[in-house]
Amino acid sequence: MEEKLHLVVVEDDPKMREMLTEYFDAQDYRVTALAEGTGAADYIISAQPDLVLLDLMLPGDDGLTICRQIRDGFRGRIVMLTASDDDFDHVAALEVGADDFISKPIKPRVLMARVRVQLRQLRDDTAASSSKPSVLNYGVLALNEARRYCSLDDEPIALTDSEFALLWHLASQPDEVHTRDTLTRALRGIEYDGVDRTVDNKIVTLRKKLGDTSSNPKKIITVRGKGYLFVPDAW
Repeated sequence: MEEKLHLVVVEDDPKMREMLTEYFDAQDYRVTALAEGTGAADYIISAQPDLVLLDLMLPGDDGLTICRQIRDGFRGRIVMLTASDDDFDHVAALEVGADDFISKPIKPRVLMARVRVQLRQLRDDTAASSSKPSVLNYGVLALNEARRYCSLDDEPIALTDSEFALLWHLASQPDEVHTRDTLTRALRGIEYDGVDRTVDNKIVTLRKKLGDTSSNPKKIITVRGKGYLFVPDAW
């Protein structure tokens, strides 16, 4: 018998937690429900579920803190649940490593569709990683996908999981223009809406961390009106 996919729900509202647990259990997922943030990161790292549904506001450690704590050691996907309409919270969630977010009140069918997209992306990433090189080297830049490790001139560079995924996607297809739509689909499994600045913000962050000046970048360049391009011989 095929093993059920494992979901962890971290939600302090009892009714919401029960609704999510019962809904996904009925969809034949194995569900673990946690009522607070304290200890959640340790459990997630230990259990390595396929996906985490993580509330933004929690007693103990909040959702952003937990996301930051687990991202480098967690191989699954993270979907943030938030009652906030503030774009800052949405951007902050994505920048610390969430793969997607969904606003409350939650519509179960919409949430299920988003969860399936993330799990399909996880499956595709796992399959792709078995057939592609896991190490890339360009001059002083070294990337190890299996270890999610990046170094520049032999100095380790701390990247969030989503930052590494973006850099790896660009570096694995150098000298090619990657549109915002292509990058949004690759990183988040959704279509680019023409407004979302998540990819652009992550490019700015990568440039800063990798010493590529934002005023006149040479390593990850902007192709006006099209997208971004990784320059392999600029490192």
